[in-house]
Amino acid sequence: MEREPDIGALRALALIAETGSISAASSVLGLSQQAASLRVRSLEQELGVPLLVRSARGSRLTEAGELVVGWACLVLDAANGFGAAVAALREGQGNSLRIAASLTIAEHLLPGWIARWRGLQGPSGATATLTAANSSAVIASLRSGDVDLGFVETPELPSDLSAATVGRDRIEVVVAASHPWAGRTVSPAELAATPMVHRERGSGTRLAFERALAAAGHPLEAEPAAVHETTLGARSAVMAGVAPGALSVLAVRDDIRGGRLARVAVAGLEITRPLTALWRGADPTAAAQELLQEIAESQGA
Repeated sequence: MEREPDIGALRALALIAETGSISAASSVLGLSQQAASLRVRSLEQELGVPLLVRSARGSRLTEAGELVVGWACLVLDAANGFGAAVAALREGQGNSLRIAASLTIAEHLLPGWIARWRGLQGPSGATATLTAANSSAVIASLRSGDVDLGFVETPELPSDLSAATVGRDRIEVVVAASHPWAGRTVSPAELAATPMVHRERGSGTRLAFERALAAAGHPLEAEPAAVHETTLGARSAVMAGVAPGALSVLAVRDDIRGGRLARVAVAGLEITRPLTALWRGADPTAAAQELLQEIAESQGA
C-alpha cells in the first residue's frame, strides 16, 4: 500500500462492524448507503483484501476485516482526541505551554486533559504544543529546555527534575485471540524465556516490564520477536500473531473487550507503574501548574 488509508473509510468500516449493516452505518455517518459502501470498497481495493461479506441480511466482517477494524480503533480514537484538542486550542492566546509526553500518555490521556484545561481557560488562555516521544526522549527535551512540562511512564525518574505523580497504569501481557496462551496463566519464568513483541529501549513500558520480571527473580532472557517504536505498531504485531506482548492497559483494553486480544495472567506478578509529570526547577510555570491542577481534579485528587 503506497498511501495511508482514508480515515473516513476506516470509520465507515468500524461502524458497519458495530451496527451490522451498511445502511445503519451510513445513517450514523450522514451519508447515503451507496457512499458508505463505496468508501469500504475503495478501502478493500487499496488494501487488496475483502473486508466485508455482504448479504440481504446485512454485512459482516471477514477475518481480514476483523483485523483491520482492530488496528483502526487506536487510529480513530487518536483522530477523535486530536480533533477535540485542536478545537480547544484553536484561537488560544497568551503564553505557550510546550509539552512532551511518552506515547501512552500522549495518545490516550493528554488530548482530554488539554481539551478540559483549554475549555476552563477560555479564548485568552495559554496555548499548548505537544510532542510525543519515549520517556528517555521526554527527559532529554526537558533537560535541554525545549519543553516546559513532560509526562513519562518510566519507573526510573531523574533526580535533577521535579516530579509529581498524576496517575497509575497497569501493564498487561496480551496475545492474539488464537494464540495458545489466550486465557491461560503463565509463570514469570515461562514469560522471561519467551520471545515477545517489545517497545524500543528507552520506553517506559519496556523498562517497567523488564524490572517487574527481574524483581520476581526471572530477568528477561529471550531475544525479542519484534521491536516497535510505537504502541500502535507493537499492538498490531501482537494482534497479527507475531508473539505475546506487554502493553499498557490503556492501549489494549478495548481490544480485550472486543475479543481481538486476550489477556494472559502471570502467576504472582502484577505490573504497575506511575504516570509522572516532570519539570525543571522547583515550581512549574503558571500554565503548567494550571494544567496539573486540572489533571489532579479530573483524577479525583
